[in-house]
Amino acid sequence: MNLFQEYGLSEDILQAIQELGYSEPTEIQKQTIPFLLTQNEDLIALAQTGTGKTAAFGLPILQMIDTSQTNVQALVLCPTRELCLQIAKDIASYAKHLNLRSLAVYGGSLITEQIKGLKNKPQIVIGTPGRVNDMLKRGALKINNIQWLVLDEADEMLSMGFKTELETILEETPKERQTLLFSATMSKQVEKIAKGYMKGAQKISVGAINAVIKNITHKFVVVRDRQKNNGLRRILDANPDIYAIIFCRTKVESQHIADFLMQQNYSADALHGDLSQAQRDNVMKKFRLKHVQILVATDVAARGLDVTDLTHVIHFSLPDDPEVFVHRSGRTGRAGKDGESIAIIRPSEMGKFKRIKEATSIKVEEMAIPTKEEILRAKEKSMYEKLRNINFNEEEFELSQTPDLTDITKEELYKKIMYLELKSVWDFYQNQKDISPVDKDERSSERDTRSRKGGNRRDRNDRNDRNDRNDRNDRNNRNGRNGRNGRNKNTNFTRFFFNLGKRDNINKIKVLDLINQNTKGAKADIGEIDIRDKFTFFEVDSAYANQLLNKFNNLKFNGKPLSLEIAQ
Repeated sequence: MNLFQEYGLSEDILQAIQELGYSEPTEIQKQTIPFLLTQNEDLIALAQTGTGKTAAFGLPILQMIDTSQTNVQALVLCPTRELCLQIAKDIASYAKHLNLRSLAVYGGSLITEQIKGLKNKPQIVIGTPGRVNDMLKRGALKINNIQWLVLDEADEMLSMGFKTELETILEETPKERQTLLFSATMSKQVEKIAKGYMKGAQKISVGAINAVIKNITHKFVVVRDRQKNNGLRRILDANPDIYAIIFCRTKVESQHIADFLMQQNYSADALHGDLSQAQRDNVMKKFRLKHVQILVATDVAARGLDVTDLTHVIHFSLPDDPEVFVHRSGRTGRAGKDGESIAIIRPSEMGKFKRIKEATSIKVEEMAIPTKEEILRAKEKSMYEKLRNINFNEEEFELSQTPDLTDITKEELYKKIMYLELKSVWDFYQNQKDISPVDKDERSSERDTRSRKGGNRRDRNDRNDRNDRNDRNDRNNRNGRNGRNGRNKNTNFTRFFFNLGKRDNINKIKVLDLINQNTKGAKADIGEIDIRDKFTFFEVDSAYANQLLNKFNNLKFNGKPLSLEIAQ
């Protein structure tokens, strides 16, 4: 008898998980399932993605849910569409032998179809905060009688700006519900939600919050700014069988790197927030099927992408949060397999990387940029292994002629095959000089220079590393307009109020676009932009105040009339 049987789960559930290949529970499941089956207390569970959290809360809820009732009894909230669909798929798999209905509701798909789904009376709803909130406003979703509220990846939902939506949803739920909060980190925002909406919660943790997976080898390489792309290429070439995610900080940078790799004939694609939902789905499908070897992604876009056999994670840009670094790295080395995490660091980032190492206790070794000899040797070794291990039906695969090989040795034949396969790589690296290492003095001088300049002057790669707000502001500066970071201290600013906010899908990029479009041909300085839930404040050069007032008040955004006035 395995532990799943000892927990007292029904035969229908046991049959479903046996068909899925579950034999023994994971650590988070060992601690969570018996607790939820016997206790009615709230629960805070700290665990990384990929530890089996869905079964940890899903199996006991399925065991206790009343299938004879047609109201929503459990609501699961998660940060992204992809994770929402994954949880819904898992729940459906566990409940395949039960007379139970579940439904996923998320943005990026027709809300009318999801409202029709709610009319089928699902007992479990899995959703993203934005779409669930929309359903509540429309009166299509009723959660006033739920017994279980699950907040999965609570830290991510909060970091993505869903605090207001979460609080609205929590207010709609009954006070006697059981709340289950799962999070990779216990940030201050998560603590605030827990204190405000949970009572006497039991806390469990699977390993340390910053636990580093043991079967991941951590490496870093230091390259000069202008050599980052070439350094990345050499790392990829030295690992011919790589299956990896390359993490970037911004949408602009991720698309730039993906374009660079695709132009060099690598099997790569980009995943970021500027893609339509259909494009995202297509990219993720190709990556899961390994039709794409290398995915270049932002942290947010990669949420919910669960791939168990990644060979590498490459940090093209370092994150600000050390826990994000650990979370990125943890996407490789899963299911008992070995993985490798490689950080590509500019000399000016050594201080930042040191802080990441200290905060996470990662044991990391410095590596050298692969030389052309090492790359060619790795490519040859990979091709040799493929030749040795290839399997095919010799009877079905017939050549049009049988070659006479008496005039060529095996060694010559092998060399010619390798030449045909590796010629393009050989030709490229023949005229390339190896990248010289960055010595300690150069690393120190880079940091000193940046310190003296206050970190304000950055190269092209640094601009790609800024957040998306500053990517837009950089373009404004080149057009003679200053964004928040380039604010002209001699300018008199007028502070405006207008009637759109986060709920209207307004962000700083869209605000900047609206201002720029309505001061066309001008050089209006732009100051601070403060986006609230239902409205927004922003500052613009006072010389353009009347121009903006006249134009904004005659505009619509997504069908909603704009109302702009000077803030009091």
